[in-house]
Amino acid sequence: MNGYRVLAAADGEEACRVCEAYSGEIHLMITDVVMPQMSGREVAEHVSKKRPDMQVLYMSGYTDDSVVRHGVLDEKIPFLQKPFTPDSFARKVRELLEQVPLTRV
Repeated sequence: MNGYRVLAAADGEEACRVCEAYSGEIHLMITDVVMPQMSGREVAEHVSKKRPDMQVLYMSGYTDDSVVRHGVLDEKIPFLQKPFTPDSFARKVRELLEQVPLTRV
């Protein structure tokens, strides 16, 4: 709805497969912190090996303590606490994308 191309995945393993199969640029990965099989941090670390310029936005509905245990909550790491509004989500996405020099085709 905001003009972005979105690649969706049901879980971390699928996200890794989708990112590996996609030949275009991925400017931003949005992932939950706590997921079955792979944490959002594990997914981001895996994908970032081939896409080092990709930004990552973490989100979680868990308490701050749970997020800290998963190694995400740090003032330098983009994080959005659930629940959030569509407007606050769109603002955070735009903020992060403005930090990445986008390749023009």
